[in-house]
Amino acid sequence: MTYLEYEIAEQPDILRRLLVEEWPAVTTIASAIRHFQPAFVCIAARGTSDNAARFAQYTMGVHNRLPVALAAPSIHTLYEAAPDLSRALVMGISQSGQSADVLRVITDARSQGALTVSITNDAASPLAQAAEHHIPLRAGDEISVAATKTYTAELMAVAMLVAALAESETLLADLRALPDHMAETLLQGAAIARWAERYRYMTNFVAVGRGYNYCTAFEISLKIKELCYITGNGYSEADFLHGPIAQVQSGFPVIVVAPTGKTLPVLREFLPRLRERQAEIIAISNDDQILEAARQPVRLPSAVPEWLSPLVAVVPGQMFAMRLAEAKGHQIDQPLGLTKVTITR
Repeated sequence: MTYLEYEIAEQPDILRRLLVEEWPAVTTIASAIRHFQPAFVCIAARGTSDNAARFAQYTMGVHNRLPVALAAPSIHTLYEAAPDLSRALVMGISQSGQSADVLRVITDARSQGALTVSITNDAASPLAQAAEHHIPLRAGDEISVAATKTYTAELMAVAMLVAALAESETLLADLRALPDHMAETLLQGAAIARWAERYRYMTNFVAVGRGYNYCTAFEISLKIKELCYITGNGYSEADFLHGPIAQVQSGFPVIVVAPTGKTLPVLREFLPRLRERQAEIIAISNDDQILEAARQPVRLPSAVPEWLSPLVAVVPGQMFAMRLAEAKGHQIDQPLGLTKVTITR
């Protein structure tokens, strides 16, 4: 078993531990946020953590009614022109907590009087130490270069903060049930291993989501690119229809993330457009109509709430990227030219 396979399998237990051990601290942070009354939220992140920030845009927007912007760290580092973040909740998300540009956003914001929160897997990291508040992921060492368990732990940390800010017992109940939904989704692994070989020679693809799962499309795309060295992009279904759909020809692989919820009707309308172009559809969904339209259907648990579906919908994407890399004969834990910690400035 590779480290990556082991780390994917660890995810339900990590989410349970994070919820139990960090919930009291997260409620304290939520209280500080309510007292501060931020005008908006600004999140600094890179790579996989950027996709966790995209998740925060939707969850904090819908459940906390907070506008969420993604920081442009180069404004702080290369241009030395830090924007005024004094009235913002400024969050830094990073597995390692080592990126100098994300750190700079937090230090600039804190010096201006902003409320700062970091989310990392290393409580001793520079980013964790720089922020006023910190949420540790408690994911343990992640050996594989491709982030899996730290990504879903970041989403869980964000979701916990959202639930605490909303002071919602319903959202908290959703969080408590989530590890079981993820464990159920992991059972899809054997089926994915059987059909991943079909895509051994694919050279490009797209992943499409909408709403909460906009981040999932980006994250699945990133995992496949990291592990399989092929060209692909993540899109919102709405953006994809504004031109990029032109690239879809017969046999072109399109991964569609379409769980039940507010976005399901538009994604149901989207699939016939793909079928007209004879796309090779891989569907991750718990909707029968979506799954019946796919060449490769991957079923999600029926009871998973839409707002938390990105935590389970990404798992089949992680497994597909891993199995496709195996089929291609690539190194799984150490993809060529990549390192675990990437420090940008």
